[in-house]
Amino acid sequence: MHLSRRDVGRIALTSVPLARTWAAKKIDSKFNGVQIGAITYSFNRIASPDPEAIIRAYVEIGLGEAELMSNHCEALAGAPPMPAFRPTGRPSGGRPQLTPEQLAERDAAVEKIAAWRKTTNSGTWKAVARKFDDAGIDLALLCYNMRDSMRDDDIEYGFSMAKALGVKAITTSTTLTMAKRIAPIADKHKMLVGYHGHDATNDPNQTATLESYQTLMSYGKYNGVNLDIGHFTASNYDAVAFIKEHHKKITNLHIKDRKKNHGPNVAVWGTGDTPIKDVLQLLKRERYPIPANLELEYPIPEGSDIIAEAKKCLAYVKSCLV
Repeated sequence: MHLSRRDVGRIALTSVPLARTWAAKKIDSKFNGVQIGAITYSFNRIASPDPEAIIRAYVEIGLGEAELMSNHCEALAGAPPMPAFRPTGRPSGGRPQLTPEQLAERDAAVEKIAAWRKTTNSGTWKAVARKFDDAGIDLALLCYNMRDSMRDDDIEYGFSMAKALGVKAITTSTTLTMAKRIAPIADKHKMLVGYHGHDATNDPNQTATLESYQTLMSYGKYNGVNLDIGHFTASNYDAVAFIKEHHKKITNLHIKDRKKNHGPNVAVWGTGDTPIKDVLQLLKRERYPIPANLELEYPIPEGSDIIAEAKKCLAYVKSCLV
């Protein structure tokens, strides 16, 4: 049987899995030269029990760049789930406590995840990266939060995950104590780590004060900043001035709107004190290649949902870049 060139092309096309055909069409969420994305933390509400709901959310919202939380990465790779239960009891007005049965269940789940992690390799993470690529999303960053209790092997695990995913940098919420430990490992891997700032300016071991940012960056060449302009504003600092001075060491921004003086997140962006428009116009004007990632932390208004709120926030950000 003779096949024409058109027939051969048609057969080749139909033999390609549908997911792979999506990869040819990338979602474009770069506006006037500024890349807008989101951290998957914003979608915690829909990540369980189906973590792929996160990827579908990015497609529906129109976000073409992702900062992937490591727990979501592991869930997408098939990690055993952690139990979901509500803590009960508030002894002496403190934090809610888990019951003995819940503690035992949690500890057993932690052991299962630890055993599962030993079975992972670069192929595990490359398969996760393909899920984003197939949906047209650029997987740009891995958020791997590093606690003081971690061993060096635990730190290395995050770098191995990041390198196999093919991301440009790691972001992390941690202490200055850990930043000093991480610095030589980041230098070894030649991978920039962006330390996420908060507004805990009364804690000298947190990334919060201007001095703390200077300290962590002094620890190593690859110690940088994931600047959360909402928390930065809540700490009564000037995000525009900081970005101008340190843009070469900034992995990405987290975009949210907060009030000054450690004030709350606001649901209607543009009504708080955070200079979202001024920051985005700076990125546009100076052409800084810094992704601006939405981070939705405010309570979802009654009658709405996280997808609708993310669309609303994205619309506001786009209006700031006209």
